[in-house]
Amino acid sequence: MIAMEWLNYHHLLYFWTVARLGSVTAAAGELRLAQSTVSAQIHQLEAVLGERLLRREGRRLVLTDAGRRAFDYAAEIFALGRELVDTVKGTSGGRPARLVVGIADQMPKRIVYRLLEPALRLLPSIHLVCTEGKPDDLFAQLALHRVDVVLTDSPIAPSVAVRGFNHLLGECGITFFAPRRLSERPRRRFPRCLDDAPVLLPAERTTLRRGLDQWLRARDLRPRVVAEFEDSALLKAFGQAGAGYFPGPTAIEREIALQYDARIAGRVPEVRERFYAVSIERRLKHPAIVAISEAARTDLLA
Repeated sequence: MIAMEWLNYHHLLYFWTVARLGSVTAAAGELRLAQSTVSAQIHQLEAVLGERLLRREGRRLVLTDAGRRAFDYAAEIFALGRELVDTVKGTSGGRPARLVVGIADQMPKRIVYRLLEPALRLLPSIHLVCTEGKPDDLFAQLALHRVDVVLTDSPIAPSVAVRGFNHLLGECGITFFAPRRLSERPRRRFPRCLDDAPVLLPAERTTLRRGLDQWLRARDLRPRVVAEFEDSALLKAFGQAGAGYFPGPTAIEREIALQYDARIAGRVPEVRERFYAVSIERRLKHPAIVAISEAARTDLLA
């Protein structure tokens, strides 16, 4: 009989949590354990593997080359464990399988609904749970398996200490809308009508804002930016009230014009808004997520 060296998965979990959070203190708080316990068990894991996994840089702990490999394996191991639990629970007792979706707060709400609509068609076999937040917070929840997938308009960056895979759902151009409550109709055609006109824009840190700024500069347009928003729904609400021209995804321009009592001022196909499903799986497997992806690529964002 061949002797097998068993891996202590508790030790692996403690290492993975420290690596993800960057400190023993933060990991101990999340795991509700003493710092000494976490440190000791990571040392035991290093002894079993025969490699140092973490090294200190200033106040943070960073991964060694062996640590990065171990971190990637740990992410896949825990993802498979979550899949096992979800699969068994989803097929036992007739209970519906849960799909927990993290939604980046800057995502256009109507786009989110249209993306998730295919999952609703799978009811009652799927129980949909939606949670909204900052992308980095949602990626952390993804790593902890608290959400199954994150919908966002920007891919997960390599600098984020979470192993995630970006699945492009599709892209579309941008349309500018003019609220009907503006005091007068533009005397110039689009896009010159934006010059020195009141405009509402996304927050500066967003990918969409950077694209719009570049487009405006390239055409020597200088609108009066009266307000900036992280929440796209709030931006459109201000536009509806007559505060200024505002942008939105071309894919749902008719719905935006109807909902916010606005007219289409003009389209900007050069600026693309992209939408992603971020998962810890290299290949999407959950039937609801697969349905979302296929519908987005063939219909909404084709």
